[in-house]
Amino acid sequence: MLLAGLWKVHMLLALVVGALCNHNINDPHASPRVFISFKELRSTGTAQHFAYLLNTSDYRILRMDEDHDRMYVGSKDYILSLDLHDINKEPLIIHWPVAPQRKTECVLSGKDTNGECGNFIRLIEPWNRTHLYVCGTGAYNPVCTYVDRGRRSQAHYLQAAQSGGRTNRAADFTTTAGPVEPKEYIFRLEPGKVDSGKGKCPYDPKLNSVSALINGELYAGVYIDFMGTDASIFRTLGKQTAMRTDQYNSKWLNDPTFIKAHLIPDSAEKNDDKLYFFFREKASEMGQSPMAQSRIGRICLNDDGGHCCLVNKWSTFLKARLICSVPGVDGIETHFDELRDVFIQPTQDTKNPVIYGVFSVSGSVFKGSAVCVYSMADIRQVFNGPYAHKEGPNYQWVAYTGKIPYPRPGTCPGGTFTPNMKSTKDYPDEVINFMRNHPTMYHAVYPIHKRPLVVRNNVDYEFTTITVDQVAAADGSYEVLFLGTDRGTVQKVIVLPRDDLQTEELVLEEVEVFRVPTPITTMKISSKRQQLYVGSDMGLAQVPLHRCSVYGKACAECCLARDPYCAWDGTSCTRYTSLSKRRYRRQDIRHGNPALQCMDQNLSVEGLDVTEERVVYGAENNSTFLECTPRSPQATVTWLLQRDDRKEEVKLDERVMRTEQGLLFRRVLRQDEGVYVCRSREHGFTQTLTRLSLEVLQGDTLSELLARDDAPLDGPQGAKGYRAWPPCHAHRSTGPLSQPRSWFKDIMQLIGPSNLPHVEEYCEKLWCNDKLRRKHKSMLDKYRQAQDSARKARNKGSGERNRTPRDVTSLQL
Repeated sequence: MLLAGLWKVHMLLALVVGALCNHNINDPHASPRVFISFKELRSTGTAQHFAYLLNTSDYRILRMDEDHDRMYVGSKDYILSLDLHDINKEPLIIHWPVAPQRKTECVLSGKDTNGECGNFIRLIEPWNRTHLYVCGTGAYNPVCTYVDRGRRSQAHYLQAAQSGGRTNRAADFTTTAGPVEPKEYIFRLEPGKVDSGKGKCPYDPKLNSVSALINGELYAGVYIDFMGTDASIFRTLGKQTAMRTDQYNSKWLNDPTFIKAHLIPDSAEKNDDKLYFFFREKASEMGQSPMAQSRIGRICLNDDGGHCCLVNKWSTFLKARLICSVPGVDGIETHFDELRDVFIQPTQDTKNPVIYGVFSVSGSVFKGSAVCVYSMADIRQVFNGPYAHKEGPNYQWVAYTGKIPYPRPGTCPGGTFTPNMKSTKDYPDEVINFMRNHPTMYHAVYPIHKRPLVVRNNVDYEFTTITVDQVAAADGSYEVLFLGTDRGTVQKVIVLPRDDLQTEELVLEEVEVFRVPTPITTMKISSKRQQLYVGSDMGLAQVPLHRCSVYGKACAECCLARDPYCAWDGTSCTRYTSLSKRRYRRQDIRHGNPALQCMDQNLSVEGLDVTEERVVYGAENNSTFLECTPRSPQATVTWLLQRDDRKEEVKLDERVMRTEQGLLFRRVLRQDEGVYVCRSREHGFTQTLTRLSLEVLQGDTLSELLARDDAPLDGPQGAKGYRAWPPCHAHRSTGPLSQPRSWFKDIMQLIGPSNLPHVEEYCEKLWCNDKLRRKHKSMLDKYRQAQDSARKARNKGSGERNRTPRDVTSLQL
């Protein structure tokens, strides 16, 4: 059976060798040092997946309230209020579906029942200390209402146990006879306060929208019509005049996809405050074949529109292009044109946050993603620069060189530069007209150092979301990037500065958050609780920011991980804290040098090296694979061949090849026998990963033995020095399968008497396994049925051919 299994492995290797040899090996630094599968993540017991069975989808984390330890999530027909410590701990749930009549009307208009004709929650904003303002698509009829934050759900949710001890929760929307607490403490919709969501929430759930509720006024980037053609930046609610962008003016907005809206103050003067919008749109500058371009736009919060022109329309709206590109050797840049997500990292100076953007490539030429970082100083410089203007015989975009009216278009009234103008209605008509025709800045905003921070190309995934955490380590402060992908994983990345403005990217780990690969749509981070909250179309997850124990159990392995969250504390790899004892604390993020950091921590090659030697058998002139996978793709693997006391590096050629998974012999020879030592080297630290003793069986004799299909398996029940089949005396059976395996004795002679006890012990364990024996019994019954059917079908005169298969059970291995 052992050799039959080897034979199958050899055939399988012959089939996959081409795939291994042609595998595209990417930059090792773009590969995660540790990959944690969904099963491994669950086994750690550190992750939480939202376990309530609701008939919903499209989970979006829309609001974090760390002061009250709550996270607000919108999905199809549901509003969720979850505990930031544990998203499964007494969640507060509101069921807010559309009326049956409205759903019927939606379906009759040609929309999809499940994907479009529901109430997809797209806006959750804090209204005051006790209420939220919430909007949903309303089955293509946007609606908004107020929600009492509460601390108790309006409906009870039953908890049902699953097999294996895991609990699952199913919703029971039957309201109890009477609330235990007053109504103001219940998480519920405020009755009688539903109003229209037009200009606040899209009709189509597939169209992105963004919002910001500031001083009681709602600013939203949204499509405001049923057909999804009228995109606008709207201001509603509050005391100021309702405002919007110029309608159907492609110079302002041209089929945009809104990504984020965020308030960033310009100065200490409140009247200078501006709301920034991040979006991508079709670029009107590109002529007949518009391509996608990423944009940053802004408006003044105190904009009241024009007096005669742009009445009830923004008179301070400006936009500029965001560039994220990789310079080429020939001077041609590779652009990542489509903005996917934005994260704004606050700093001590509230006027100058750091802006991170995730971009992807438009078109289908190749698949790629990038992360670019922008400074507010560069952004303000572009908005203070020249305006884009069309002129010349070809009507091309050039920098406007004419006279700029006063006050400068885009300036906020009553601010630092216009203290005497209290409203945009006081602006001269020439300023308003100039704004209407010149909303775009000529220069683009480039990232810091004019290049991306992180780049991925020639990979089978794209980045979709980003969030950033600032982590204090022993040798400084680091920005840790968490990047969600379209296959349901999250990568943890740091970028280290090097000489000459160069950087080194380290992918510390990649976590498979969801069981089924699904694009991650939203991510929120809580540095206070050291948790990452991940949303997708299929569910929600809560994942810790660090899992230090997965890096290993030695000081060197912890140091090589270079994770700012983790450090060696003298006994294990644990969460780094500045209060931990410095005498035992070991951490080196910048260099990852275990030889220097772990000198006094019993660092020894013998302590980490694998000394156990395993035997691997190969059939002569067939393929054989020696498996060895390093902990880190950044490690360099070296194979050594040991014969007697001599060690020499394995010579690679067309016959002997090294792959990411080990050493592949496309055709193994007798002269390849010996002990193969697999060693890895990373940042000057070397250790032995595996020791494999390769023994090659003679090919001609093996082929002759395995080809004896027609030979009867009769023979002595016991040969000298060998055990007859079956070795399990307590489970002897009768029939063809109980006959002795004469070929097994001959194979054992090929292996040699020195290894006979080990192989025989292995075979006994394998053959005596109860599960396998039940499978063998089932196979025997099938064999007997087939034999009886064949006997009946044959001509009795022709006689029967009564023989025993060489090894029926080997077919099951």
